[in-house]
Amino acid sequence: MREFHVCGLGNAIVDIFLEVDNKAFEELGFEKGTMRLVSPDEQQELLAKFHDGSYDLRLVSGGSVANSVIGLSQLGGKAAFIGCVGDDRYGLHYAEEFTQLSIDLGNPVLVGKTTGTCVAIITPDAERTMRTSLAVSSELAAKHVDAARIAASEWLFIEGYVFANADTGQHAIREAIKVAKASGTKVALTCSDAFIPQVFGDVFREALAQSDLLFCNAPEAMAVTGTNSSDDAFKALETMVQSSVVTDGPAGAFVRFGGKTAHVPACPCQPKDLTGAGDMFAGAFLYGITSGLEPALAAKGANYMSMKVITQVGARLHHGAKDFWNIGITA
Repeated sequence: MREFHVCGLGNAIVDIFLEVDNKAFEELGFEKGTMRLVSPDEQQELLAKFHDGSYDLRLVSGGSVANSVIGLSQLGGKAAFIGCVGDDRYGLHYAEEFTQLSIDLGNPVLVGKTTGTCVAIITPDAERTMRTSLAVSSELAAKHVDAARIAASEWLFIEGYVFANADTGQHAIREAIKVAKASGTKVALTCSDAFIPQVFGDVFREALAQSDLLFCNAPEAMAVTGTNSSDDAFKALETMVQSSVVTDGPAGAFVRFGGKTAHVPACPCQPKDLTGAGDMFAGAFLYGITSGLEPALAAKGANYMSMKVITQVGARLHHGAKDFWNIGITA
């Protein structure tokens, strides 16, 4: 029995939730519903506009794979995470929150660096407009890969967004996979977004060939396989990776794991915010299979957890996760 069920490798981002009225939003001049990458200086300038005490800036530690390991931890799994944060207020918040969540944070806080942040500006119509500054999170490199934590984990879970950092992130992924292979740790990979296999296809497929499990949604699966439907993509993945899970929104999830194949229906709901659905699914599925559940039952529980996430605002459940899981696998 290893110390950790899953060790995540990904971008460490602090989500900053900011609710504003229409007038304040219009003054920003942003196009509603967009997501843009900005520099740390631009992000600081934006936040400075709302630091007069009349706005409630809610901080939630995250990042795609970080959200997955948080979900797994909330269900009772043991998790570690490798990512980079700075020694500013956001980085210290991140480290403290992961300590509270009992997740072993693989890297020390990096002195003199700025933590990655995502400002989610929420308007009265429930629209989200996001400005993301990757900052030090994008400096995750091979030297930050903690071999001991990976070797102490049943699974290494790699975030697709890290491929976008060609100078550093891709080397971190190669080093992490090398360590995993040497220590008998299984490798799970997530696309994160369809543009990752589209733009970084060669290095992505190099990692996929060494992975044991791929998580992707239907558009991502089609991007990986060059097919035109989720059905065809799921079939094509059989020749590319041993196990795969393709989530397809209301159409449910296609699962191939441990030599077994299943289609698991989605849980009907009225979504409020789709952010974090895939992250929660992956974390919950990994929790299920590391707990010894059949793949179809693990996916059933993961579907239910994803439904609970998208019927609220924000990528994380702040209470009741284990109760929801128990309902999901027994319903």
